[in-house]
Amino acid sequence: MTDEFNRLRVLWPDHLGLARGKYVPASLAERGVRHCTGLWALGYDRVMTPNTPGSNWNSGLPDLEATYPMDELRPGWEAGTKVVVADLVDKAGAIQVSPRAALRRAIAAWEEMGYSPYVGMEFEAYLFEDDGKGGWKPLDTPGAFVYGTGPAVDPRGIIDHIWTACDAAQIPLESVNSEYDSPQFEFTLRYTNALRAADDGFLFKVLAREIAFQHGLLMTFMGKPLSDRGGSGLHFNISLRDEHGVNAINDEEAFDGLSLLAKQSIAGMLAHHQSLAGLCAPTVNAYKRLRPASLSGYWANWGYDHRGATVRVPPERGEGARLEHRLSDGAAVVHTSLAAILQAARLGVVNGIVLGPVETGNGLDTIDATVGVPATLGDALDALESDTELCEAVGATLVAQHLAVKRTEWERYLSATTDWEIREYMPFL
Repeated sequence: MTDEFNRLRVLWPDHLGLARGKYVPASLAERGVRHCTGLWALGYDRVMTPNTPGSNWNSGLPDLEATYPMDELRPGWEAGTKVVVADLVDKAGAIQVSPRAALRRAIAAWEEMGYSPYVGMEFEAYLFEDDGKGGWKPLDTPGAFVYGTGPAVDPRGIIDHIWTACDAAQIPLESVNSEYDSPQFEFTLRYTNALRAADDGFLFKVLAREIAFQHGLLMTFMGKPLSDRGGSGLHFNISLRDEHGVNAINDEEAFDGLSLLAKQSIAGMLAHHQSLAGLCAPTVNAYKRLRPASLSGYWANWGYDHRGATVRVPPERGEGARLEHRLSDGAAVVHTSLAAILQAARLGVVNGIVLGPVETGNGLDTIDATVGVPATLGDALDALESDTELCEAVGATLVAQHLAVKRTEWERYLSATTDWEIREYMPFL
């Protein structure tokens, strides 16, 4: 295999959604690579939160090992380079704070019940260009419109380059189009088994941002990068296959084509809606997107083909039946968010939760739902911590690590003086 590529790019998702890793020569690919555990204490500002679970703060910040079977190496999008998404271990076994390990646990829990999760993802993102002042401004796309394609919505041809790179990397794009606001795009990835789907989504974000950078642009998956335009979501389309490979979301005998398993899964997602926000919307910015009447997954509700519902049931039945969870945005850690959603759904089945009424409001100026996500990241972290059932299911150590770093991030935000405050108050006070 070593004569097929010059180097291997070993990547894995951390707690911030960053792609940590190393390049190694093909001749040394079988060795695996090592990294310092102290990174689990890092925030986006590169400052460590003391005593963060997983960091081995009091043990000298030792190494962890990124491991992978050689038959899982994938084509990359850089010349002569293959890619692999690694698992993380130390002398005690799997790293408990690893997002990929959390997803493996969620998949295993479903498999113990006789089901295999399958997932397709929809990402939304904005493109920015250099503003000539050391910052970024929205890419000028004067001909853009929702569900647009071609040069009018993509005058730089960046989407073409991303598509070509995805083909090379075997990341299965199912569709691409411009979104409601300019310069926003939606990328739909083809469904597959949950672990592969999360790996595809993780690698897609890395690929898309790197292709944009190569052309002098910035692609951002932030939930609300522009205050005057719509937010960007990450939607997980989930189905469950039984031991015979049949889609267990579907029930031809039910009046609406949905099985009891599907309805209990929806009920579980909604029962843990507020605490899920702490993992699926893990930034300060996420709560600028999650607002009423924003079609964003704000409300704890569900509906048939209803974009005003957090859990939308698309119209397809049979093998195409699925549950679309719409709470997350692209800044979320793909593996962690999916693990949390799958665990919440599973708890709905395990606990036999009865699904409440379908949403009948339009989601804009009328709404049946009464429970929304917490107002801020700080409130969402409190809701997550109080939901001990979900924390245990996702992984108590992972959640504790997440809470430690994210509360540091929240406190840093609260103590920062923002540009808005300067503009609003300084001229008068």
